[in-house]
Amino acid sequence: MEEKHIDETIYYYNRNAENFIRNTATVDFSLTQTHFLSKLECSSHILDFGCGSGRDTKYFLEQGCRVTATDGSIELCKAAGKYTGIPVKHMLFQELNEINIYDGIWACSSILHLPLPELEDVLHRMAAALKKDGIIYTSFKYGTFEGERNGRYFTDMTEESFSNLIRNIKELETEEQWVTSDVRPGRGDEKWLNIILRKK
Repeated sequence: MEEKHIDETIYYYNRNAENFIRNTATVDFSLTQTHFLSKLECSSHILDFGCGSGRDTKYFLEQGCRVTATDGSIELCKAAGKYTGIPVKHMLFQELNEINIYDGIWACSSILHLPLPELEDVLHRMAAALKKDGIIYTSFKYGTFEGERNGRYFTDMTEESFSNLIRNIKELETEEQWVTSDVRPGRGDEKWLNIILRKK
């Protein structure tokens, strides 16, 4: 990711951490969370990759999972650590370098902040960090836009564009895709592409 995109997006979250948490921490995302967990064994080790407010980390911990949480915003790391009761690691997506560690990776509305070339590299890193048969959940705003939007960088996706992206990542296959409306109040007209990938 170009340095300015990293800096601008992280600066946005550092500056708006309190407001972002207020708008996301209590949103009911249980349908997608439980669907993700239905594909994993109890006590699975999950990486919450770009955990934001810590909403999903907290839920997974409550279900008996082991969770490693990370975020690129130091302010979100601090807040999510308080909310979840576990340390949240401050790191960029491009710094993931673990091998064969996780049963599942949860990247909810997070890696969408990467430009396409960086997305491919990070998906390779995510695949390497997964155990065989491990799964990834990720989501993107639905569409074809790529660039700065409201102070943050976004890469939107459609089924076709994601298929083109994943074609070069041979170790991952798309298991499911579905489109949903935004669950935040007043934003139901915004559409999201939800994806579950499995490591071969």
